[in-house]
Amino acid sequence: MRARNLGPVGIVVLMVVTACGSGSAAEPQRSTAAHPSVAAGGVRLLPVATVASPTAIAAPPKDRRHVFVTEQEGVIRTIRAGRLQAKPFLDLRAKVRSGGEQGLLGLAFAPDYAKSGRLYVYYTAKDSREVLEEYRRGASSETANADSGRKLFVHQDPEGNHNGGQLQFGPDGLLYIGTGDGGGAGDNHGTRGNAQDLSSPLGKLLRIDPRQSGGKPFTVPQDNPFIGRDGVLPEIYAFGLRNPWRFSFDRVSGALTLADVGQDAFEEINYLPKGAARGANFGWRVYEGRSRFAAGSAPGAVPPVITFKHEDGYCSITGGYVVRDRALTALYGRYVFADYCKPGVRSVRLRAKKASGLQLVSGASAVRAISTFGEDAQGRVYVASLNGPVYRLTAR
Repeated sequence: MRARNLGPVGIVVLMVVTACGSGSAAEPQRSTAAHPSVAAGGVRLLPVATVASPTAIAAPPKDRRHVFVTEQEGVIRTIRAGRLQAKPFLDLRAKVRSGGEQGLLGLAFAPDYAKSGRLYVYYTAKDSREVLEEYRRGASSETANADSGRKLFVHQDPEGNHNGGQLQFGPDGLLYIGTGDGGGAGDNHGTRGNAQDLSSPLGKLLRIDPRQSGGKPFTVPQDNPFIGRDGVLPEIYAFGLRNPWRFSFDRVSGALTLADVGQDAFEEINYLPKGAARGANFGWRVYEGRSRFAAGSAPGAVPPVITFKHEDGYCSITGGYVVRDRALTALYGRYVFADYCKPGVRSVRLRAKKASGLQLVSGASAVRAISTFGEDAQGRVYVASLNGPVYRLTAR
């Protein structure tokens, strides 16, 4: 990881800049992303809250009143009817190790949350391991039951960076979890690196039914791609990832868009139609973007649909959502995303194996240090800066 002058917020700012690694340089390659034009029409950023180092934004299905924001230190905050509530929804600071890229990193609500009250968090524990834990809603819809925690898994994590952390229920109702490659630089773990090692949970997209079954903390779906293979973790759905900080599913088509944070040269966005990511190898550490990074093989590696060069000022991609808010007519059907080092929200139109029309979103071009995006139950899109502000994208 490159050393940086972090300014007054100190090491916390490294949270999403995880990417910047030191190590082997990728092969030379022509620029794969033209400089974006500025979108006509644009949006307005409506401020909805200011919190401490926001890392994730999520909302329960069908709940039109609540949006929740995680703070890196370990607190989940509630935005109710557009107003930040003073009382935390859940306070996990006693469990969470926060700093650099570690902390409370992911949040998701079960599809049946209104009935079951189940929600899931992903965080770095005090001992630096990565934890997926289930909680239940409390007696009031405004708080979670802090005593209801049930751990689904605890993964060893050899380094302090590349922690992944995105949680997302897919169109199939199952929970998808993005994990980083274990950190350091160049995925120098074992003989192949963790990302290409199917016995390791690191550098993967995992897929589980998080409900307890048969004495096991979660259930592995029977249609996962590696079920029954010796020495392979059956919860792996896709692999070959460096740090899939943010991914999402298109709420209309079910397509998966996954932004993977790069090493020294490239950031990348991967787009696969519904179900097409099953068993996919995204290529890291053999490939960074479309360029070879390390020796070895990555059978069937799926190239990204678009990459961005560090020499153009990109450093750590923050994935977003395909916009399905019909009030945002200029952005409808386009994917919005950002980069930690490049101010502003960008949009692009994605199709299988193709990206087109890269644009800087007018009205959202000045926001800096973008750490995460989110989507509420109505499909409205939110964006947050690690500096504190949380905004909703609205029509201008």
